[in-house]
Amino acid sequence: MSDTLDVLNPFDLEKIGSVAINTWDDVDSMLDVAHGLHRSRDAWLPAFQRIEILKNTARIMSERADELAMLIASEGGKPLVDARIEVTRAIDGVELCVHEIGHMAGKEIPMDLTAAGSGRVAFTQREPIGVVVAASAFNHPLNLIVHQVAPAVATGCPVIVKPALDTPLSCKAFVDILHEAGLPENWCHLAICHNDVAEQTITDTRVGFFSFIGSAKVGWMLRSKLAPGVRCALEHGGAAPVIVDESADIEGMIPLVTKGGFYHSGEVCVSVQRLFAPTGIAEDIAQKLAKSASALKVGDARQEDTECGPLIRPGEVDRVAEWVDEAVEGGATLLTGGRKLGPTTYAPTVLLNPPANARVSTSEVFGPVVCVYSYDRIEDAFAAANSLPFAFQAAVFTKALDTAMQAIRHLDATAVMVNDHSAFRVDWMPFAGRRQSGYNTGGIGYTMHDMTQDKMAVIKL
Repeated sequence: MSDTLDVLNPFDLEKIGSVAINTWDDVDSMLDVAHGLHRSRDAWLPAFQRIEILKNTARIMSERADELAMLIASEGGKPLVDARIEVTRAIDGVELCVHEIGHMAGKEIPMDLTAAGSGRVAFTQREPIGVVVAASAFNHPLNLIVHQVAPAVATGCPVIVKPALDTPLSCKAFVDILHEAGLPENWCHLAICHNDVAEQTITDTRVGFFSFIGSAKVGWMLRSKLAPGVRCALEHGGAAPVIVDESADIEGMIPLVTKGGFYHSGEVCVSVQRLFAPTGIAEDIAQKLAKSASALKVGDARQEDTECGPLIRPGEVDRVAEWVDEAVEGGATLLTGGRKLGPTTYAPTVLLNPPANARVSTSEVFGPVVCVYSYDRIEDAFAAANSLPFAFQAAVFTKALDTAMQAIRHLDATAVMVNDHSAFRVDWMPFAGRRQSGYNTGGIGYTMHDMTQDKMAVIKL
């Protein structure tokens, strides 16, 4: 008999549900079934059927939007106001998959460019790549699953999804909705398992594509162990930089940076973490940001007025507190926060000029902490922003076009937001990390492309 896992609300640590834990024997059977489906071409789901299933999925999700939002808030600690937005995005993501199915087309390859190719017609088609194994993170427990699983369904790939053990209920709800919407159960399996079973699953030779959202340490380790021929996409975190120049609209910027830095208590892979401002105005900006952060309501994510919920586990609160204390002891000026509000919550924190070697300056905090640094030359700010082995999204606030273009050119990032915070995203844009922050490109259409492969036909006339 399988063990069970109790799922706790991260604010009060009360049990909100339980799920069965899968053993390797369970997952081995899932892989066998999924691999068999992919290898049997006659069993593939036609596009019109996948479209109907995904349309039904979006409709059911819309009908249960409030329920799904409360589930996100309950198991993940994301404030209800933001959880509702996540549900809307997830529904949009499913609908975007429907739209993208129509773009999964091949093309004609001209053959008579040389005499050797003359007398032939050639074209390509897109085919599903194989069994998709998706391992996901806790911080967007529904939308991340949609980004990994719905493209697999849309492209006709059997999929096995392993959610974070902190937040399996939203994933289970989505998989159940897919089956209710008409997807045969064998085409999407839920694998709730411990890390040893997950690693064995991911590195199995029956896997065609591995989708991972989580820490860089784990992601790169798993990539190194993939079976030969397995493709993958890795989405890790960063320590997002924001550059401010003298011309920036500071009053208009503060609400945006507050949202970008403290949304979901900073548990976002592109959350604003490092803000660089000219020496003459850095302290003023930091004070304004501190005033804005100190006004945020911290508490139970299920309450309507909560703006910052708990961190996912009490151990994360202890870790963030340790990092902040280290920075203050090293000379950072603490402008607000810097304390635990309870065993599961930490006050939104603003630090001015932490040491360059402090962990809040060199590693992803993944908590409600924003650091402000002063600079004398903007070139120094670019150099500091680019100094870490992570490179994801970045931002610049300026009214000067040349400064904006300079930031776009010099910041090592896959996306540079101008006059917006670094955590901005819509689900059809490319979303990816450079260097240690990830591998390959996310975003619904980009993921669907990665989950398919070209097959060419060459016909001699």
